[in-house]
Amino acid sequence: MDNKIYLKREYKAFSPENDLSEPLRLYQASVHQDWIDYNGHMSESFYLYAFGDASDALFRYIGIDETYRKSGKSFYTVETHINYYQEASKGEPLYFTTQLLGLDAKRLHFFHQMFHGESNELLATTEQMLLHVDMNAAKASAIDAPVFSILENIWSEHQKLSAPRQQGRVMHIPSKK
Repeated sequence: MDNKIYLKREYKAFSPENDLSEPLRLYQASVHQDWIDYNGHMSESFYLYAFGDASDALFRYIGIDETYRKSGKSFYTVETHINYYQEASKGEPLYFTTQLLGLDAKRLHFFHQMFHGESNELLATTEQMLLHVDMNAAKASAIDAPVFSILENIWSEHQKLSAPRQQGRVMHIPSKK
C-alpha cells in the first residue's frame, strides 16, 4: 500500500461562521487501487476504512488532533452499522457527509453518507456510536469542554434535520409463525 496517498490530507477546522444547517461535508477521496476486491469493485472493508477517514475529518474539525490524543483522550467506536447501495470502482471520486444524531457528555452518535463524486449517487451509509475515553485511566470520560462546545453547536443545528431513513435499522430475518 502506498502510504503517501493516505498521509497527505487537508482538514477543515470549525468556525462559528460555518453553515451547520446541513450535514457536514468535510472529506472527499478517490477509490484507491488497494481498495479493489476480486470482483473489481471497492471491497466492503474499505468502505469502513473510507468512513474512518471521514470520521478523522470530523475529529479534526472539532479540534481532536495528535495533541489531544497525546494527552490520553480519544473517541472509541463502540458500534457501527453499514449499508451498501452501489458499487465503486478504482479512481472514482467520493465525497462524504456527516450528520450528528446525538450527543451527551461522554457519547457521540453520528451518521456518514458516501456519495459518488460525479453522479451524486448514494453509495453507502454508516451509523456509529462513539465513546469518549481517558486512555490513561482506561475508562469512559467526559469530552473536553472546547471539543464539547463545538459538538454542541453542531448538534443544536443538526437536531433540526430529518433523521436519515437508515438510522436505527435492525438486521433480522422475520420468523414464520
